[in-house]
Amino acid sequence: MAFWAGGSPSIVDYFPSEDFYRCGYCKNESGSRSNGMWAHSMTVQDYQDLIDRGWRRSGKYVYKPVMNQTCCPQYTIRCRPLQFQPSKSHKKVLKKMLKFLAQGEVPKGSCEDEPMDSTMDDAVAGDFALINKLDIQCDLKTLSDDVKESLESKGKNSKKEEPQELLQSQDFVGEKLGSGEPSHSVKVHTVPKPGKGADLSKPPCRKAKEIRKERKRLKLMQQNPAGELEGFQAQGHPSSLFPPKAKSNQPKSLEDLIFESLPENASHKLEVRLVPVSFEDPEFKSSFSQSFSLYVKYQVAIHQDPPDECGKTEFTRFLCSSPLEAETPPNGPDCGYGSFHQQYWLDGKIIAVGVIDILPNCVSSVYLYYDPDYSFLSLGVYSALREIAFTRQLHEKTSQLSYYYMGFYIHSCPKMKYKGQYRPSDLLCPETYVWVPIEQCLPSLENSKYCRFNQDPEAVDEDRSTEPDRLQVFHKRAIMPYGVYKKQQKDPSEEAAVLQYASLVGQKCSERMLLFRN
Repeated sequence: MAFWAGGSPSIVDYFPSEDFYRCGYCKNESGSRSNGMWAHSMTVQDYQDLIDRGWRRSGKYVYKPVMNQTCCPQYTIRCRPLQFQPSKSHKKVLKKMLKFLAQGEVPKGSCEDEPMDSTMDDAVAGDFALINKLDIQCDLKTLSDDVKESLESKGKNSKKEEPQELLQSQDFVGEKLGSGEPSHSVKVHTVPKPGKGADLSKPPCRKAKEIRKERKRLKLMQQNPAGELEGFQAQGHPSSLFPPKAKSNQPKSLEDLIFESLPENASHKLEVRLVPVSFEDPEFKSSFSQSFSLYVKYQVAIHQDPPDECGKTEFTRFLCSSPLEAETPPNGPDCGYGSFHQQYWLDGKIIAVGVIDILPNCVSSVYLYYDPDYSFLSLGVYSALREIAFTRQLHEKTSQLSYYYMGFYIHSCPKMKYKGQYRPSDLLCPETYVWVPIEQCLPSLENSKYCRFNQDPEAVDEDRSTEPDRLQVFHKRAIMPYGVYKKQQKDPSEEAAVLQYASLVGQKCSERMLLFRN
């Protein structure tokens, strides 16, 4: 069936938002709202397209905040690893890790560090009851068998009513997503409000002495580009003020800082292992018990969760269950696409686990949990830098895989603003779904929690739903376009829900994914 390119289609069950619930960020008891769907299965390309429209997954539950209504708007943020340069604070974290590994040196003083999405998807905390209910009601095996049987019988014309329309083969050519980056960058200088932290729109601070020398150098170059510049250099000014003549003068890259060689008698050994999230994988299965124990220790110590709420069921549902179907195309990365645990082994023991999704265009950070005993290593920052370097590594084999998605950026929540420090980075416009450099977004966010970042008033969502009748529905063990399905329905609320779903997932996904209706 050309429509699904030989693979299984994504199958989702959509649930429109009905109520407001407690916000996990500002703790407003009735301030947060999102639409969601239960993903029985999902292709990596469909999920890539969904997160590029503001969706995000928590286990198999995929949700999209109602941005103009929720109390803490959550903007999808991505970093551009190919242009990423570690800041001074990033370098300190990497050097701290190297000193610990090489000499066993433990830094003095406390370290304030916020790992990626440490709130354990608190944005959907109010939907946990719904998720549990759906998990019980959805018979995944039966549904999977039904879909398989439907696909196998697609040529048998088993349905009597409108057989020509029940199964439509449509040739689909996957379009590579554009970067959505503006053709030019606008520098905006703003003063942060008291207590809001560093102004991300400004360049890093420089010493006054360096600035004076730089001005003097530029002045001399203007007066005499050749002779006086040489005289200035001969006066004893350091050569670092001039363009480097040799590669050795270049600052160390992120990889140089991470993979700096250690002495043979190093105090500790750190190993990072990429393990597919699957109980059929022997390495994942053998490390499950240790990984789960680490998760419980982290949740209790860092988030003060009661131990009885950190059971294997909860751990499996949110950090081990994934709707993503593993794919290993010949032009993809060697590890393939899908969901993974990136395990950090220190001297034979897991001290941190980064849950990530590897998708056609990006590495998406899902969650991180770590051993609180090693908080002094700033494992949240360290793991993020490792994941950025990992994205660059994957890009060498798969050129279109060139972004690192950090989940949601919440400007109104100080604990979540740290993600803007990984630059260059972009925020997703919640109305036109184009990417805008974060520096251009910050002034607007200082004035309003909810913002349309695309400054072109004529711009619209290019993938908006324009032909809802082409949306694919899975109903009564048959696959049919919505144009056929709606003729069998009399409930007006059903039509409203389906059309809302189409507008949220976009035209491309609505034609590829199967909307399960019971």
